[in-house]
Amino acid sequence: MRILAVLGMVDERVLTFAKSDARYDSLRMVVLFAGKDGDKTISCAISLEALEDHFDGGNRDPVKLTRANRARIEHEARRKYLAGRLESDGSVLIKTEDL
Repeated sequence: MRILAVLGMVDERVLTFAKSDARYDSLRMVVLFAGKDGDKTISCAISLEALEDHFDGGNRDPVKLTRANRARIEHEARRKYLAGRLESDGSVLIKTEDL
């Protein structure tokens, strides 16, 4: 729980991740995965470029690469979500400059 001292409000948003299946979207060149904030599902993605630049992607399977680096990727998705750095559709997209 984060305290917003300036506004005197409590921010109770929490983004959690289940061991859900990630999947590669070849049209968008991202690996998609989902987070939960209470009952709300938050669509999350990491770009293929970010995987290649920061996780030694090369020609490796992007889904396997995402799973192998799950903790760091989920941490970044959570950080962006809680900071309100969302895409126009409310999703979280991790780009290479985020890591």
